[in-house]
Amino acid sequence: MDNLDQKLLALLQDNARTATTELARRLGVSRSTIQSRLKRLESQNIIEGYTVKLHDEYEKNSLMAHVLIEATQKLSGQTFVALGKLTQLTSLFAISGDYDMIAMVRASSPLELNQLLDRIADMPGVVRTNSSVILETKIRR
Repeated sequence: MDNLDQKLLALLQDNARTATTELARRLGVSRSTIQSRLKRLESQNIIEGYTVKLHDEYEKNSLMAHVLIEATQKLSGQTFVALGKLTQLTSLFAISGDYDMIAMVRASSPLELNQLLDRIADMPGVVRTNSSVILETKIRR
């Protein structure tokens, strides 16, 4: 991956809907160059898809939290599967340290968040959880 690929990815991360002609203009290359680069980056699974970035106003009407999860090693695979079925789960990471996973969740109300946290705590293999509500997003890329 060269400098042009990195610049192209940065532009797409800012706005995945930017037209190829606009990407070409900003990067000073032809539209066909952009198209071939995108095709290659997709075939190499560097670009896995294009997504929607939610407006801050939407986030103001919902609660976001991160949930640290300690799981028994024997059951952590089942725990990953169970967590993956939660519609409020936006991302899940395996981590090092005192906990095994960190889940990012979104709920529409404090009650929904509380019920979600209870569901996570009651899942097979979950030893303990520790959660923090996100009050404000300072930087997002």
